[in-house]
Amino acid sequence: MSLTVRPARPEDAAQIFTFVQGLADYERLSHEVEATEVSLAGHLFGPNPRLFCDLAEIDGQAVGLAIWYYSYSTFQGAHGIWLEDLFVDPEVRGGGAGKALLRALAQRCEAEGLGRLEWSVLDWNAPSIAFYDSLGASAMGEWIRRRLTGEPLQRLARGD
Repeated sequence: MSLTVRPARPEDAAQIFTFVQGLADYERLSHEVEATEVSLAGHLFGPNPRLFCDLAEIDGQAVGLAIWYYSYSTFQGAHGIWLEDLFVDPEVRGGGAGKALLRALAQRCEAEGLGRLEWSVLDWNAPSIAFYDSLGASAMGEWIRRRLTGEPLQRLARGD
């Protein structure tokens, strides 16, 4: 068995979208998926991409992905990576694909002089939390994520 990680290519768009749908199903958030294969491909592979994807493969078959983008810490004075999505096909979980994807991002951080690798995990996702803990990732318990979408976002933009 050969496990590799590589940057996604335009011809991977359908597989990427399938993985995104699988992640949404796992996180019980399928009802929130508005992206399409075409919209994701445009963001990942358009003329000036600001979103990136790495694929884990076993013997040339895609088994997982990491979708990420660059962030910035004013406190560190350095860029970092925000891991938006990490997904591994349930049939191969525990086989090293998730760790390989995170390792590739950590190596990118080291090679590019980036200050941090960050992500969020749902509080009920005990298997993922245990996996992240095993890597030495620390929980940011004092931070509460906030989100504006839909009508509240539009109201703020309008100044209402």
